[in-house]
Amino acid sequence: MLLGLSGYHPETVPSSVVTSLPTTITAEGTLLLLGKKSVVIATDAISFQPRVSIDYHPNALRFRAHNSLGSEITNAVYFSIGGGFVASEAELKEAEEFVAHQPANHHPLAPAEHFETAEELLELCQRDGISISEVMLRDELKDRPLDEIRNRILDIARAMNECIDAGCITGGILPGGLNVPRRAQALFQALSAETEHNDPLRALDWVNLYALAVNEENAAGHRVVTAPTNGAAGIVPAVLRYYREFIPGADDEGTIKFLLAAAAVGTLIKRNASISGAEVGCQGEVGSACAMAAAGLAEVLGGTPEQVENAAEIGMEHNLGLTCDPIGGLVQIPCIERNAIGAVKAINAARMALRGDGQHLVSLDMVIKTMKETGKDMHHHYKETSIGGLAVNIIEC
Repeated sequence: MLLGLSGYHPETVPSSVVTSLPTTITAEGTLLLLGKKSVVIATDAISFQPRVSIDYHPNALRFRAHNSLGSEITNAVYFSIGGGFVASEAELKEAEEFVAHQPANHHPLAPAEHFETAEELLELCQRDGISISEVMLRDELKDRPLDEIRNRILDIARAMNECIDAGCITGGILPGGLNVPRRAQALFQALSAETEHNDPLRALDWVNLYALAVNEENAAGHRVVTAPTNGAAGIVPAVLRYYREFIPGADDEGTIKFLLAAAAVGTLIKRNASISGAEVGCQGEVGSACAMAAAGLAEVLGGTPEQVENAAEIGMEHNLGLTCDPIGGLVQIPCIERNAIGAVKAINAARMALRGDGQHLVSLDMVIKTMKETGKDMHHHYKETSIGGLAVNIIEC
């Protein structure tokens, strides 16, 4: 929050600033608002209230500005609705009113391009004889040229890889007070030193490493790609890196297809359920990321649209009911390891789907609907509040 008020953007803020600026602001009691105007700010007035929920979304941030006399002159509420998306209270009210006044069959996009469900997505694939990644690319082409789309996707993939690489060479203790040691650096050194490569499951050790590296970077407050969220940021990059390192013939074209197919699944989940742990628990974060990564891998391994949809369904189905109960409110335990498990699960989901013909009893749409309903039924103790589950059964050190 302090970095945002200071005018920094998540994509470009230097890591050194992330570490140093909050400490400086706290010590000096002032902040250079948007990098231009010095204002007084008391960081000890910033409070986290997990038991207070505001209408529209549980992840809310309320700002209050006071004049020199201490009188409140304005206030505003913003919501983090998952996946890096932020909306103001006014914007959510406007969106709610807009949806309420639309007919049930209203499609904001042209019918030829629009899909709201996995069933509709598969119908587009079948109608035009194209893949899921091609449908998603065609959808993106309505808003921007092909070169821009390709470059942007490759930029995202590059950021994912840079995050993995940074996590692999950084040791020490993660911040926050739990004294959790980073493990990726030691694992990277051990795997790199191996000379015998006869272990048939060796690739999975690297997948674990990639996911751990990303989520340790996230726990340290460093730059990650929301894929679809910070808490589940390690799964898609780990499986994508697995594709690039272990699948013969992997290239940039495959990377683009992978991320487009993953995005198609993520879009469906966000539209029809949620990717927010505060709304539906960890099934909405790690479950969604697992489904996205499984779809992406199945796509680049030559899967049919039906097999890709099946891969996503398997990935999501076997994360149903997953709770979000981080110890101390930190995205460390169980989150870091959970991403490694989720990445391996995604690879297995893709392989299972590719061994079938794409026909299965439980559809992706059914699983997404079930995830939403399960999240609605889930007690709020298990939705990022850290007042239930593992969070209260482990003594913080």
